[in-house]
Amino acid sequence: MLELRNISYEVKDAQENREILKDINLSVDNHFVAVTGPNGGGKSTLAKIIAGILTPTSGQILLDGKDITPLGITERAKAGISYAFQQPVHFKGLTVKDLITLAAGRSMSVSEICNILSEVGLCAKEYIDREINASLSGGELKRIEIAMITARSTKLSIFDEPEAGIDLWSFNSLIHVFERMRKEINGMILIISHQERILNIADQIILLADGEVSAVGGKEEIMPKLLGASRTCGALADKA
Repeated sequence: MLELRNISYEVKDAQENREILKDINLSVDNHFVAVTGPNGGGKSTLAKIIAGILTPTSGQILLDGKDITPLGITERAKAGISYAFQQPVHFKGLTVKDLITLAAGRSMSVSEICNILSEVGLCAKEYIDREINASLSGGELKRIEIAMITARSTKLSIFDEPEAGIDLWSFNSLIHVFERMRKEINGMILIISHQERILNIADQIILLADGEVSAVGGKEEIMPKLLGASRTCGALADKA
């Protein structure tokens, strides 16, 4: 279980302190959780605070009852938290096989690596010895990053807008990957996303707006609120 207690985050902006997150309190114990809401609402900031990339101004973070607030990103990775960036990092000189083995933290057979690549929709024969470089598309890099997280088998896997910057075909493939992960991975998955297709496979949706949690619930409860807000915004735009 992941618990956030009174999490706030401020940044100094034009000689003033600006609140990005305001007293966030959450308990996350569902298998597949999506965080959504308007742009600038604090979603990515929240993900980075959970991963240890950013330090909250105040509050406490607990993973399975253990206080991990003082831990940095490396220590949190060891504690069982994985984080996938919006723009996957390039690792010059490393092959896909090298990267997955490093992520797993143990020796892996070619057969194991091939199975993991197949799970994320990549042909193992074509990708296992490919170098991580600019020849790979955004969609390919994101699936390789998901393969790394799958190899690690972490308690909590965080994905920050995995749909960003990829084409429709790659996005459709990612949806199938996440559907498979939801069924097969034992740990928690936390995804920051605006995409309705991702929200529709979530066990729990957290709506974050203006740095505050405005709603938490299942898709049956949250999706009508999101769709209603979209229609309202559309109507206002038409009148403007």
